[in-house]
This record gives sequence, structure tokens and C-alpha cells, in this order.
Amino acid sequence: MDTDAQLTERDPSPTPDQGSEQGSRSARLLARTAGLRHYPATLLVLCLAFVLLLSAFVAQPFLIPSTSMQNTLQVGDRVLVNKLAYRFGSEPARGDVVVFDGTGSFVHREQEENPVTGLLRGAGAALGLARPAETDYVKRVIGIGGDHVTCCDERGRIEVNGEPVTEAYLHPGDTPSSVDFDIVVPRGGLWVMGDHRARSSDSRDHLGDPGGGTVPVDKVIGRADLITWPASRWRTVERPRSFDRIPPAAGSHG
Repeated sequence: MDTDAQLTERDPSPTPDQGSEQGSRSARLLARTAGLRHYPATLLVLCLAFVLLLSAFVAQPFLIPSTSMQNTLQVGDRVLVNKLAYRFGSEPARGDVVVFDGTGSFVHREQEENPVTGLLRGAGAALGLARPAETDYVKRVIGIGGDHVTCCDERGRIEVNGEPVTEAYLHPGDTPSSVDFDIVVPRGGLWVMGDHRARSSDSRDHLGDPGGGTVPVDKVIGRADLITWPASRWRTVERPRSFDRIPPAAGSHG
């Protein structure tokens, strides 16, 4: 085979003629792409609206603002709060770490805030970029409705329904409580405490308030299920198995 023939065989075949259907499809794709480039602000607003809706009803990033839950949660951690955890008949369980609105239980004064500042802060908090509202708290559930919660037994442990609780999650060096208490949690309420007992303002600090320091279940925003940031601390927030040994409250059916 001569050189001219080899060159002819290796030459690429000419571009096939694009039919009207192929050309029409390409034109539509180009038109859509060009149209999207003209509306970046609209796309941004739609994406932001979707994220905010997801945060409002499904799962919300929550920025940990204080040391009250150390060492389980550190200042600056972002946790993912599952807002569906208690939406379909389920209720908080002993050992769950929950985020709740403390208005009426932990907070008994009006919180004044500029409307514009409040809107911006609320949007930032919903995205996990800003501190949560001052009325939002994160604590661990120690007692649920009907539970008899006392502190402390002869070994300095909290008891729930007569069963001592092994609290391996406590901040090193902390005792279960420096404050004695003896309370029956009202139905529909929760007794909550921070894991860093020496730095936590929790149910113990509101024993003299309406509700006796307990938080209404309907004020719970959701359950903290996952630490998402920083990446080095990516992990689930586990419910301690030690709470499984606690017997049902008196008069409870299970």
C-alpha cells in the first residue's frame, strides 16, 4: 500500500451531517445554559430557600456555644439536630442529647432583639454559621415524665427510679452534682443536665422556677445525632447503654 493510501486511511472521517433533530436538541441545551447564566442570583436564592426549609423541618446544624457539654461536645462543634426524631409519636429517651427552647423553663424574661439583626442571626443559626438564640440550650436527658430523680446516693451517684446511673460521659474531675435534689418529673417534662456538671446551668439551677427545673417535651427542637464539624471530630452522638438498666417509673406501663 503506498503512502498516499495510508494517509487517506488515517485521516479522520468528516463530521457527519447533524440532522434537524440533533441540531434542535443542541440549541435547546445552549439556550438553557445561557438562561441559567443570566439568573445566578435566582439560583442562589432558591438553593438558600431549600436549605432553610430543610433546616426548619428536617435537620438543622447547631453551633455549640458553651462548655456545658464537654467533653462530649466542644465549643465550636457543629452538630446535626434531627428534627424528625420526635415527630411521629416518639419522645426523648433517657440519655439522649437534645436541643430545646428554654423559654418558660430556663428563661423567664423577654429577649429583646432588633428585628433585622434577629432575622440575620436566625438565618445564620439555621445554617450553623452563627450562635443559636440565647434561649436555645443543648443538654442530656436524665429523667423523663414520671421518673423519680435524686442526687446523690452514698457513692455520690444520681439515681433514677432507685437505679444508680453510671455516667462515663461526665467531664473528667466532675462529680455527678454538687447540688442535692429529689424530684418526680411531671408527665410531659424532662430533667436535663450538662455533661460538664461544674460548668452547666441546667435543671438543677431552676428548681425554684415554675416546672421545678423541668423542660416541656414540646419545647424540644430535636436530637443531636452527629458532630459534623470540625472534620477531625466527625462522629455520632451516642446514647449511653447505662440508661437501659433504669426501671420504668412508678405507674408506667413500660
